[in-house]
Amino acid sequence: MSAKMNRRTFLQSAGIVGAAALAGVPAVSRAAPQKLMFGHEQPPGNPRSLAADKFAELVNARSGGALEITVAGSGQLGGDAAMLTSLRTGTLAISANSQGSTSAIVPELAALGLPFLFTRSDDGVKILSGRIGELLRPKFEAVGLVPLGWWDNGIRHITNSKRSIRVPDDLKGLKFRTPPDPATVDIFQALGAATVQIPFPELYVALQQKVVDGQENPLTNINNSKLYEVNPFISLSAHKWECTPVLMSRAAWEKLDAKSREVVMEAMAEATTLQISASNEANQKLERDFRANAALTVNDVDLEAFRKQTAQVFDKWEQKPFGAFVKDLRKAVLG
Repeated sequence: MSAKMNRRTFLQSAGIVGAAALAGVPAVSRAAPQKLMFGHEQPPGNPRSLAADKFAELVNARSGGALEITVAGSGQLGGDAAMLTSLRTGTLAISANSQGSTSAIVPELAALGLPFLFTRSDDGVKILSGRIGELLRPKFEAVGLVPLGWWDNGIRHITNSKRSIRVPDDLKGLKFRTPPDPATVDIFQALGAATVQIPFPELYVALQQKVVDGQENPLTNINNSKLYEVNPFISLSAHKWECTPVLMSRAAWEKLDAKSREVVMEAMAEATTLQISASNEANQKLERDFRANAALTVNDVDLEAFRKQTAQVFDKWEQKPFGAFVKDLRKAVLG
């Protein structure tokens, strides 16, 4: 009798579940998604912004509701340095950050920006996808970060409000904003310029108010933040390349199960391809557009003179505590 009652109870329960399903009401409530915030500094339309939005879209669609990524761009969550602090304390999940700010906690990263080390962005990303990236990974993990991918922040050029820069001597007497990146500071000091560090979201106003004479950035950043409006002299120095490390809080990473980690990394691979392609296309188009703009003065520089003037930076960096990494990097680049 008891067995029959149990079977009847089961069938009745199954009927209720089936009816609920037919009515479109879930019998068991789905677990709430794990919400992750993705911060970056760049405005809409920038390759970094496009890729961040694509990454979020892919993760949200493929995680089956387990993950929900929201993107906050244009420095809504503060500058790169502030976002790094938030990552390390676990109050922010992901950031597409800058090489300059990140090198303050992983000094080896700044070596990627040594003068004229890379002539193409693709070459830099390729190097980071191999042994060099593996050497850097434990450095990040030691400070509470997990590198998800390496995006392109472009080959960098000089702009200023005073004059065209053709040879190193043209920089003397000028004050330049640089990111908080020791390689960039060393490059500009070797070229005879004074340097000051100003957060990127504050750069336009600093140039407008003549706090500094010039700055250096890839053409996409110069365009999207309209820096050319206050710096009409654009000198195509191509003096360095910088990456955009996409970093995740180690605390947030460790909360992801194996399937979620797989979804995140697959989405990052696709977003990286998009970001690099968009960055290359944008820079090529912008060079044409800037040259055609009568309000701007665009010029090439004496690259050999610049290389010769900045060669001392390599010698200095090979004497640093992580000099072995610098040598490994140069070997990887030169083959």
